[in-house]
Amino acid sequence: MGRDDDTHEQGEDYATASPRQPRGTGRRLHGAIAQKLGTAIVSGRYAPGDVLSGEVAFSEELDVSRSAYREAIQVLAAKGLVLSRPKAGTRVLPRERWNLLDPDVLAWVFAEEPDPQFVRALFELRAIVEPAAAGLAAERRDRADLKAIRDALATMRRHTLATEEGRAADRQFHAAILRATHNDALIVMSASIGAAVNWTTQFKQRARALPRNPIPDHVRVQEAIAAQDVAGATAAMRLLVDLALDDTRSVMDAGRP
Repeated sequence: MGRDDDTHEQGEDYATASPRQPRGTGRRLHGAIAQKLGTAIVSGRYAPGDVLSGEVAFSEELDVSRSAYREAIQVLAAKGLVLSRPKAGTRVLPRERWNLLDPDVLAWVFAEEPDPQFVRALFELRAIVEPAAAGLAAERRDRADLKAIRDALATMRRHTLATEEGRAADRQFHAAILRATHNDALIVMSASIGAAVNWTTQFKQRARALPRNPIPDHVRVQEAIAAQDVAGATAAMRLLVDLALDDTRSVMDAGRP
């Protein structure tokens, strides 16, 4: 097993890591460190304003090289989670500075129990962006766009959203609709919207199967876009997002004591 393959021991406590030689650097290693620290920050174990342990102390606690730790901090800084300054140390930034739509940050949010208010905020964002995007897609889509939307839908049907293949197709479905708008400002949101769709779907399946089959909701959107029905595509996507939020609420309510 290579040095980097040990980096996914997510359950290991920082302070009780077994003593070993630092495991070096590498993209997978500093990515795993960033994931561990990022999850701790977004879950609230580190509060805004907290100063992280010094580079030497933290690299020893995590059993990694100082260079790997520094690279991980650079990742977190690029995503707005921390600010690192010489002599002042690394400080957790206020939540409003975080790039909450970054796919990695979304993954860290959903690694544990997400804040219900944030989940609602994601759906509010989707409800603002995606219905309008579906309407533009109905107006502007070309043959290649329609094929991409149909192919993604067919894969969703074949694999279902209970599988990674089906969830990947779901992300492709929503991304294809954004691309079909031929609006660059919307297209750059594809990764963020796709990550929001993916993590909320996985969240709904943590304790039980999906409350209902959402694929017919996607079919209505696809059919309206194919028919160049702007109003119909807008309404169908709004319904899809609203029903997805209802499903998510039912899962969250079921998990409450």
